[in-house]
Amino acid sequence: MENNQNQDILDKASDREEQAVANVKETVTAPLPSPPPMQAESTASDLKQRLDWGEPGLTIIDVRDRAAYNKERITGAIPVPMSDLVSEVKSTLESNRDIYLYGESDEASGQAASMLSDAGFESVARIKGGLSAWKAISGPTEGQTANG
Repeated sequence: MENNQNQDILDKASDREEQAVANVKETVTAPLPSPPPMQAESTASDLKQRLDWGEPGLTIIDVRDRAAYNKERITGAIPVPMSDLVSEVKSTLESNRDIYLYGESDEASGQAASMLSDAGFESVARIKGGLSAWKAISGPTEGQTANG
């Protein structure tokens, strides 16, 4: 009887070991999740989802005037005036870099996106609704207003 109990214990341990090996194999061979794809016309939520994913491979550009930028902006956005947009971006970013743009209006954002696309940038998106849409989803901001 003791031999049967020992055999049962060994069988259960073996079954658990086989299941553990199967779980590891499944984990190792499962495809890695990927961030949401970039859209030419992105929502603030699309951008936030990529940032929450921990995606460092993107740049957020604010094409509004310097006073508006200093007042409040999307956290991490860089200021590039529309008049210098193409030359500054060409001198600092690779043409395959994911770039998100926002301005005073969707029209301004669209114009900036067109300028960069025409200059050969492959992954350019405008953020629909700009800063207002970003704030509406509680996206983090920085600047004079954001800090107090």
